[in-house]
Amino acid sequence: MTKRIFNFSAGPAVLPEPVIEEAKANMLSLGDTGVGVMEHSHRGAALTAVFEEAEALCRKIANIPDNYHVLFLQGGASSQFAMIPQNFLADDQTADYLVTGSWSKKAVKEAKLFGNVNIACSSEDTTFNYIPKERTHSDSPRYVHFTSNNTIYGTQFQTEPECPEGAFLVCDASSDIFSRPIDVSKYGIIYAGAQKNLGPSGVTLVIIRDDLVQASKEGLPSMQMYRTHADAKSLYNTPPAFGIYMMKLVFQWILDQGGLTGVTETNQRKAGKLYDFFEQSEMFTATAEKESRSMMNVTFVTGDADLDKDFIAYAKERDLDALKGHRSIGGMRASIYNAFPEAGVDRLIEVMQEFEASHASTSTTNSAG
Repeated sequence: MTKRIFNFSAGPAVLPEPVIEEAKANMLSLGDTGVGVMEHSHRGAALTAVFEEAEALCRKIANIPDNYHVLFLQGGASSQFAMIPQNFLADDQTADYLVTGSWSKKAVKEAKLFGNVNIACSSEDTTFNYIPKERTHSDSPRYVHFTSNNTIYGTQFQTEPECPEGAFLVCDASSDIFSRPIDVSKYGIIYAGAQKNLGPSGVTLVIIRDDLVQASKEGLPSMQMYRTHADAKSLYNTPPAFGIYMMKLVFQWILDQGGLTGVTETNQRKAGKLYDFFEQSEMFTATAEKESRSMMNVTFVTGDADLDKDFIAYAKERDLDALKGHRSIGGMRASIYNAFPEAGVDRLIEVMQEFEASHASTSTTNSAG
């Protein structure tokens, strides 16, 4: 049997094991077709059925209204940083951006190529360790953009921000998509790279309201127009077929867990165990402010960079992998997305307790000496 360790990677991230097993069974033949899932024509009946089921399951999970399109695109969430303002922001218009981490900063950079940007709030003053409560909106923003979960810094919006009348809300939900209930009707656009909570890298889920699809600019390159992909049902060009197939399996897995209600309960329990441990630990500390803490990416430190490195190595020796924090801030990060098993959280706490106890005894011995 293949050995599986606990993978805390921030993305590409852990996938549900039943999904991997089902995909494995269809690699040589999708069902009884005699053709592997990666070998089928994207316009053939077998994959058409896969794509249609993927969309239907996605709509069911989030109760997506009929006036929203579900698109499976390429280019990652980063392509959406430019595609959104390219379609909806004119030279004389302003979009409001809530800057709470590196990815929202990159989105701002792209938006400035097409129109004006107002920074409605920023938490950069304290290295993005909190979600700002105060926001200053422009007079009549075209849209308001925010990143719902900040992978690097371990912060998360607890609810969607207010959106001024006449504007529409845009969310980069790449690292917490379908981790909790969501009212899609409050948004104009929701987008997410698949590689954290939905499947393998290579697919970007875009949920977009129909009136916005119809209102997007004319004269853009075909691949950059939402209307192109909506009209072609994500089949304007060859799509990332295997990735969409995997997303279909993940969508079904989410429903099997009890849908968004079920995964929320599990995610709250997993994150709660870690944060409760940090509250009583004398060595490890969570870095995000309490009211802004993420359920998906838990960032923490010992307060000593060398000790952080020692712990990361100690954990890796015990089959806890990818706990090193992002290179921009260091420390540790436990990414515990939907598919990450609760047993892995329990094991991480055990290993942190062991590490802390061993250093406490060392410290006591040194003091006695």
